[in-house]
Amino acid sequence: MFFINFLKISSILLAIVGASFCIPLFVALGCGEPEMVLPFVIPMLVSFVVCAVVTISTRKIKFTMSIKQTFVIVAMSWVVMSFMGSVPLYFSGCFDSYVDALFESVSGFTTTGATILSEVETLPRSVNMLRCLTHWIGGMGIVTLTVALLPLLGVGGFQLIKAETTGPEKGKVTARITTTAKVLWLIYFGFTVVEAVALKLAGMDLVDALSHAFATLGTGGFSTRNSSIGTYNSVAVEIIITVFMFLSGINFSLFFYLGTGKVKEFFGNVEFKAYIGILLTAIVGITISVIPYYGGFGTSLRYSSFQAVSIMTTTGFGTADYLQWPVIAQFFLFMLFFVGGCSGSTSGGIKVVRWVVLAKQLNNETKRMLHPHGVFTIRLNGKVSNKEIVLSVTSFMFLYFAVAAITVFVGCLGGIDILSSVTGAMSMVGNVGPAFGLLGPTANYGALPAFVKLWYCFAMLAGRLELYTMIIFFLPSYWKK
Repeated sequence: MFFINFLKISSILLAIVGASFCIPLFVALGCGEPEMVLPFVIPMLVSFVVCAVVTISTRKIKFTMSIKQTFVIVAMSWVVMSFMGSVPLYFSGCFDSYVDALFESVSGFTTTGATILSEVETLPRSVNMLRCLTHWIGGMGIVTLTVALLPLLGVGGFQLIKAETTGPEKGKVTARITTTAKVLWLIYFGFTVVEAVALKLAGMDLVDALSHAFATLGTGGFSTRNSSIGTYNSVAVEIIITVFMFLSGINFSLFFYLGTGKVKEFFGNVEFKAYIGILLTAIVGITISVIPYYGGFGTSLRYSSFQAVSIMTTTGFGTADYLQWPVIAQFFLFMLFFVGGCSGSTSGGIKVVRWVVLAKQLNNETKRMLHPHGVFTIRLNGKVSNKEIVLSVTSFMFLYFAVAAITVFVGCLGGIDILSSVTGAMSMVGNVGPAFGLLGPTANYGALPAFVKLWYCFAMLAGRLELYTMIIFFLPSYWKK
């Protein structure tokens, strides 16, 4: 039964990803790239055939799924999706090896935005569109999209979304999980359209505007330009992308509350307020420290705010080489590597709410030392949280840094210096994209050994799926009855 369930979901995901190839296919046709038609059409048709065969042959079999099966199915679905995305990339002829194409695909779908390419402006425009499109699909989550589009998965829909979405607390904003998924995707789609139109009005052509809107809302960071957003040297473009990166780092459920008139739930959300506070602190600190570098407050604020929002939301766009900035500015950016966006957003990283929980627990422990017989609880948004959330957060943090440490070790085995290995590991597990040292904002991951790229693929997938979904079935306890 497990294998049949896996086939059902995987075939549907393949068909969805295959259908998404229509967008870069239209770009290829519109931009005069006939050589790119077959690399998109063939995998698209194969995915449709596979989905049709599996659906017809299993139509009489009832869809059931245990909790154990959910984790494996979600993890393997993302692996299958990444392989599917790598096919047109590899056959485009733009990548030196299949490992490179797979790395680019995983980086795209996990919204990491780390690239192995040193030259992206010479790529076919359809390939660049596909790279950015993978961010958009992976941002809100391909499994969430499947649940939204296919009510037949409603039986196990909430389990699937719980295994894929970010943050320690997962719930529904509507009574039905399929409706929740649809609502979140409609908000996501709406933001994408608004940003694409705004970027077009700001001077980008239609393909670039749509590509960067996809990459921004997915908090990915792939660009169609070698120097990323800095190429445009446009204040309007930078403001638009900064605003939408910021919005994409917020829990999308809060936008639903805002749209339904629940303004208090939006602005009173403790994670949202912490998100604002951390971001403003970083922007102020960076701005002050780079004033001597840029020679003026306005220019300093422009570049510092863009880079701070980009790193904290794990988008990875750039308008400046922050490795040339004063060390204090680099310190603030480095600290943002450990934060991430809000839970329920398209951002990666540890998530703000986990730091909020730890800060509240630290405060309680301090009070307990002064008042040994006192009873102290953690409140989130006015509600008392149970002790399980503290245990969940501490366990996650241990696992997060354990996976990061292993990733640092693999980087060192590949001959990477310790600074690049450490920040590269945080970038991979946190789905940030750029790092420091050899993997800085003006560099790429192309020179890494193949085994390091493959481990980085695993680290990116693990980080995107909140670690447990990728790690849990490696544990002996998972296989015990």
